[in-house]
Amino acid sequence: MAGAIVGDDLPGRTVVGCNNIIGHHAVVGIKCQDMKYKPENECFLKIGDNNEIREYTSIHRSSKITDKTVIGDNNLIMGSSHIAHDCKVGNNNIFANNTLLAGHVIVEDYAHTAGAIVVHQFCRIGSFSFVGGGSVVSQDVPKYTMVSGERAELRGLNLEGLRRRGFSTMEIKSLRAAYRMIFMPIDENSGSIEDRLTKLEQHKELSLVPAVSSMVQSIRDSFAEDRRGICKFRSWSAS
Repeated sequence: MAGAIVGDDLPGRTVVGCNNIIGHHAVVGIKCQDMKYKPENECFLKIGDNNEIREYTSIHRSSKITDKTVIGDNNLIMGSSHIAHDCKVGNNNIFANNTLLAGHVIVEDYAHTAGAIVVHQFCRIGSFSFVGGGSVVSQDVPKYTMVSGERAELRGLNLEGLRRRGFSTMEIKSLRAAYRMIFMPIDENSGSIEDRLTKLEQHKELSLVPAVSSMVQSIRDSFAEDRRGICKFRSWSAS
């Protein structure tokens, strides 16, 4: 559209797939805003197919030759959003206006953000999750969950999103039971979150549901040494 800028006279390249719409005054594939970037470094951006990138959005190339910024397929990126260097965005995501991703953020598939949200660098937004409007996300958002708040906290499962994406009643019921076991234990002796994840993995019924296993793995991965942990959650008790 009018006023859009795609690519820049930099070492490296910007690759854009088929059937993408790049909106008025969007800026796609320009130099990143990482102070570690050196003018002689090659930098890269790869955009897939069928994306709608709306007005005034900015998407930057990578900060170094060994990485690239990647946007997958079928994403709707609404106006004035920002996707910084070295981010990886999957497929079928919806970013509402003023969604701001710092460097090295990973967004999986079918995630949905409300307006005016900020995601800290190196965070991961899991598949089928929802980020409430005005949230500041400083730690990972596990798959299937919903977060919101000035410092985003877990608020439960993204139930409406799961229903819209065709998850069965059995899958949703199982995910709800698993979520309660992990984040809302009624037993004071339930142990640490690691203990609860292990107990869930050994559950004779829930452990057989692929969506539950996927959520457990998403949480476990967030506690790896190079990750930021998961968003805070409120402690519950039987009283």
